[in-house]
Amino acid sequence: MRPDIRPECMTDYMEPASLRALQLSRLQDTIRRCYDHVALFRRRMDERGLAPADIRSLDDLARLPFTDKNDLRDTYPYGLFAEPMSHVVRIHASSGTTGKPIVVGYTQEDLDVWSEVVLRAFCAAGLDEHDVLQNAYGYGLFTGGLGAHCGGERLGLTVIPISGGNTERQLLVMKDFGVTAICCTPSYFIHLIERIKETGHSFDQLKLRAGIFGAEPWTDAMRAYIQRESGIKAFDIYGLSEIIGPGVAIECDKHDGLHLFEDHFYPEIVDPATGALLPDGTEGELVITTLTKKAFPMVRYRTHDITALMPGRCACGRTLRRIRRIGSRCDDMMILRGVNIFPSQIETALLSVEKTLPHYQIHLTRKAGLDQMDVRVEVTKEMFGDRVSELETMRRRLAHAIEHITGLRIPVILAEPNTIARSEGKARRIIDHRDEPETRPPQPTTP
Repeated sequence: MRPDIRPECMTDYMEPASLRALQLSRLQDTIRRCYDHVALFRRRMDERGLAPADIRSLDDLARLPFTDKNDLRDTYPYGLFAEPMSHVVRIHASSGTTGKPIVVGYTQEDLDVWSEVVLRAFCAAGLDEHDVLQNAYGYGLFTGGLGAHCGGERLGLTVIPISGGNTERQLLVMKDFGVTAICCTPSYFIHLIERIKETGHSFDQLKLRAGIFGAEPWTDAMRAYIQRESGIKAFDIYGLSEIIGPGVAIECDKHDGLHLFEDHFYPEIVDPATGALLPDGTEGELVITTLTKKAFPMVRYRTHDITALMPGRCACGRTLRRIRRIGSRCDDMMILRGVNIFPSQIETALLSVEKTLPHYQIHLTRKAGLDQMDVRVEVTKEMFGDRVSELETMRRRLAHAIEHITGLRIPVILAEPNTIARSEGKARRIIDHRDEPETRPPQPTTP
């Protein structure tokens, strides 16, 4: 065992052949568990003429049926659980668009695995027992708060369970408690950056050195903005409630993809339209199979997140496969005049232009049966006070940047500072008015 690596992190450096053997053993146990205890999974395997004994290699995983979010809604609340409720020690849930939340359960062994992978994630981001972590993810049914909390404690961090919201308290704690690392959504941290500036303070007065940001897609342009404005190192962490919560994957300090803890979560990339398996390096939809979950195992769960598997050993020495940063989702894709557009493309375009803020919204409308789109973006207070001709120049530059990336001319509306709503959780980027009467929504106050 390498003396410089914590025992919990040794799997991050396992030789690929040994890792594959471990994955196969765990996969076979998971398939047997699901077949024996989850009626939906057993029925789908029987329909395909498959039995658990037919899974003899990792390649056989592709023969198994997919699971998607509708399956979780249709079996609400406990229909996909593989353990009796007497063995389930915690329940989490995420909000659902149909009124029913997505319900997930954990045995004590599941919670131990969760704290382990979050520990490994924080280690990859360079945190250790000397750090003070301000955990501004929401506590409660959302998995973010408790997931980061337990992993941080297991690593030996000093964890401050501040949860989300109450920005003034966040800033006071950050300064007075000597916080060195923070967990929250990237959009909320940008809000903290603004408030620090408005109070006349600066990050030079803080000990903060690292931010672990997740729960929403964000771009490299957003990272550059955060690091430039705050002086910290920003790390992208990935997870989803259906799999375990935060801690499925994270960037190391090389910022060359996210290491996926594939000894617990087996990844595949498939064509979003056909479901066909795609080779490493090809962009597609991420599909994950849990290998060690007891209460709520997931087999070939379609995440709808668009990424690619990155083969090869990272410069940090970890042998775990990496996924590219997730900048878009299948279900976030918008189609305008036959062109596929993702919010991440709009964000990248806007942040390439100086004097704009990373606060924007995409408004979708429908006129004469055709979909329309415009982009509302805030400008800085300094820019807002400039002459009208300079603001028009800025608007044209933003429109040109969007056209350069998307190939479409999309109207841009400049908004006054602080007129686009801030979020203490996930930012709401897309406002869809297409089911409303065919009238344009009220325009924001513009320069």
